[in-house]
Amino acid sequence: MTLAAKLAPHLPLLRRYARALTGTQRDGDTYVRAALEAIVSAPEDFPRDVDERLALYRVFHAIWSSSNIDVDSEEPAASNFERAAHERLAAITPLSRQALLLTAMEGFSHEDVGYLIDLDPDGVSGLVKEAMEEISRQTRTRVLIIEDEPIIGMDLDSIVRDLGHDVTGIAVTRDEAVALAIDTEPGLVLADIQLADDSSGIDAVKDILGRFSVPVIFITAFPERLLTGERPEPTFLITKPFQRSTVSAAIAQALFFNSTAAMR
Repeated sequence: MTLAAKLAPHLPLLRRYARALTGTQRDGDTYVRAALEAIVSAPEDFPRDVDERLALYRVFHAIWSSSNIDVDSEEPAASNFERAAHERLAAITPLSRQALLLTAMEGFSHEDVGYLIDLDPDGVSGLVKEAMEEISRQTRTRVLIIEDEPIIGMDLDSIVRDLGHDVTGIAVTRDEAVALAIDTEPGLVLADIQLADDSSGIDAVKDILGRFSVPVIFITAFPERLLTGERPEPTFLITKPFQRSTVSAAIAQALFFNSTAAMR
């Protein structure tokens, strides 16, 4: 099997992580593309002493840390991209957030994260703790949950309230979600994509974003429906079944970046 074939299954997950790290699909994909170009140009330098996914993320982090990227001229503000990336790293995405995303969202062990960001496991644990403390300091907001499975809806409700936020309601259909959003104007939306009456959470989010901007986190058992690379994708996407820590991390990141899912 070629190296490209081995890496292909891991690319959607890396793109998800890159979007969460940078705050936008465009910026995240730019870094992923740069990492792949680095691998193609020097395949002999690709790490061979760890599994392919860990090695892929290692190359990505090397690119992210250096910000040594040739940006496509069609990208807006391309001439300022590297400087902006450094500023983003310093002001928006501290190392603690990287550690939290890599453990809680990507499922890496503390030892693996240490390999990726050049720290020992104890140092990673400290960063994760620091990031979780940041979560607890997030400004309270009102959260709309779009989820047709009662147990999952209750679980999400519990997670949101434990983080200190309020829940405006749990919608189980597209029409109910839009009506609740218009009525309550939430500061965050957690959305499944397959709803009770066979309506679509994606369509519900489109309708909501057509009325006002709000950060959106998709939580779904069908991530392949959103990670197609054929249209703008959500910055924050969680796969079912999920861990509470994963949802907590995504909520913190979404509120921090105040991102919207540009599902147009």
